[in-house]
Amino acid sequence: MFRLSQFMQALVEENPITTARKPKGPVVIWNLIRRCNLTCKHCYAISADYNFPGELNTEQVYQNLDDLKSFGVPVLILSGGEPLLRPDILDIGKRAKAMGFYVGLSSNGTLIDSSNIQAIAEVGFDYIGISIDGIEATHDKFRQKQGAYQESMSAIRLCRDHGLKVGLRFTLTQDNADELPTLLKLMQTEKVHKFYLSHLNYAGRGNRNRKDDVVHQITRKAMDLLFEQAWQDIQNGLDHEYVTGNNDADGIYFLQWVAKNHPDKHSMITKKLESWGGNSTGVNIANIDNLGEVHPDTFWWDYSLGNVKNRKFSEIWQDTSDPLMAGFKASPRQLKGRCGDCQFQQICNGNTRVRAWQLTGDAWQEDPACYLTDEEIGVETESRLEVTPYRRQTDPHKVNQKSA
Repeated sequence: MFRLSQFMQALVEENPITTARKPKGPVVIWNLIRRCNLTCKHCYAISADYNFPGELNTEQVYQNLDDLKSFGVPVLILSGGEPLLRPDILDIGKRAKAMGFYVGLSSNGTLIDSSNIQAIAEVGFDYIGISIDGIEATHDKFRQKQGAYQESMSAIRLCRDHGLKVGLRFTLTQDNADELPTLLKLMQTEKVHKFYLSHLNYAGRGNRNRKDDVVHQITRKAMDLLFEQAWQDIQNGLDHEYVTGNNDADGIYFLQWVAKNHPDKHSMITKKLESWGGNSTGVNIANIDNLGEVHPDTFWWDYSLGNVKNRKFSEIWQDTSDPLMAGFKASPRQLKGRCGDCQFQQICNGNTRVRAWQLTGDAWQEDPACYLTDEEIGVETESRLEVTPYRRQTDPHKVNQKSA
């Protein structure tokens, strides 16, 4: 995750450079339920509106909360499917908050209304992220439900009015990129604190729609717009937070923006970006799915590291006998192709490895979604990886964890 606003703020506050905080445990994104009332085009969990067998029960969730806390996990993001379909979700949230976790809720928003907003507010979630894929017609098409946009926007307003920190979550694709300016204006008019732009990742339903991913020039245009808006807000004294995810090349692209617009701050921002360190899959980011399978992050559902029903998360996460985890935790990572030759590995750390895995079966090949040119990353000759898409095991819970 690239916290753009923090780096933008450093341009005006000139805070001292600090060593990146390295908590003992990772941020855990926990898909507590796979069931969802929507069937979104870019869903990585390939959810559906029925109950999936074998999911963790309440007691198993509580037992794992104890292990996560003792292991030093600082942040829990409760997700799905649609997490509000779990009858015990608010009880889980309350317990996690009482234990001292930072607790976020990732929802499509359609189930948040006047009947439950007070109960949700009483949990004290630190953040609620609600996905918006464009203005009404586009959003409803993505979500494959008419009226979904109005329901989600109503949820955003309810959360805001009840004092909850709420954010718009926007997944950028070729079909909705033109609506990004309108959504940024919507954020302003609706007085929403946070905007999260997610680059489309190749996993789950998003993988089947890979042909709809934005081309590199559209990605650059979107990032230019985000930089402009974030800087304008800082100049106007507005307390807005802009974050991007699933493409750590954003940090390098921002450094180029700094070189053009604030060249005197280039060296300072470079050091801050290197301290950030880019992609942290398998290190500071983890995922537990609805069945208890542990994954390097939320887009690695076809690769299981173990199951918390049989083994503690803390033990699974530290086990580098698994070749993929050993590779993630290696410093530097053994990258190939353009990523291996890139001069900015200290900033990006190889970007999002799942895209290389999805296309080639090799997690360490170059990331095909890096939108920077060879010249920009210091690679001598222009080249693009030509691959035949790798045919993977399609059931994420039957994959051989040693197959990578």
